[in-house]
Amino acid sequence: MSRYSKPLALRPNPGGKPLETAMVLGAGLGKRMRPLTATRPKPLVEVAGKPLLDHVFDRLRSAGIRKVVVNVHYLADALEAHLRTRVQDIEVTVSDERGHLLETGGGVAKALPLIADDPFVVINSDNFWVDGPIDALRLLASRWDDVEMDALLLVVPLARANCHTGSGDFHMDAFGRLTRRKPGRVAPFVYTGIQLVSHRLFEDAPEGAFSTNILWDRAIAKGRAFGVVHQGLWFDVGTPGAIKATESMLADN
Repeated sequence: MSRYSKPLALRPNPGGKPLETAMVLGAGLGKRMRPLTATRPKPLVEVAGKPLLDHVFDRLRSAGIRKVVVNVHYLADALEAHLRTRVQDIEVTVSDERGHLLETGGGVAKALPLIADDPFVVINSDNFWVDGPIDALRLLASRWDDVEMDALLLVVPLARANCHTGSGDFHMDAFGRLTRRKPGRVAPFVYTGIQLVSHRLFEDAPEGAFSTNILWDRAIAKGRAFGVVHQGLWFDVGTPGAIKATESMLADN
């Protein structure tokens, strides 16, 4: 029998272990969000009345997560001050990248010594989501299979990727395994910026700055990168125009 003979990404987490730790990627320069990021880091840009970072922490609380690592680089003092004054009920640790911006993969790799739990959540700060019938983070936890997976990405159908202008990121088979969109083609699923990963994903990772895409490609080649479809709303809020569109659509729902 093939190791892929069962629907891996559709079966419940055998251990039922709840998520405990997350990392929020907050170090980016926010160039696409200018001029809003001229005086504030991207995670503090407001959508629907509160900073993006606060929305993320609301979702983390709902999922029962109590330990969060946040990396900082651009306007790091402002981001750290916000965390000190606005987050009292979650244990927050800062991973300092003031000296050198490490991109998505390098940033998580640097923070790994601060993250004891395995698996753990990684969340980009430039997306906004509304949970559907199932909490998105609890959905990831319920579908995690530690034997088969190194990364489990929350994806959304391209047709439901609000404010997103790309052509999709991934194809996904019946078992949940991911493959890349081919150049010049369209793929049916968009990465939401939310993933559940194991420390295994970062074994033999490059030094310094690098994209998580490098690690995903390795996991895809090994058949260890999976996806699960988000059941609620998702918005790509990477630009000022997308913020206005997001707020308008939220008001209509």
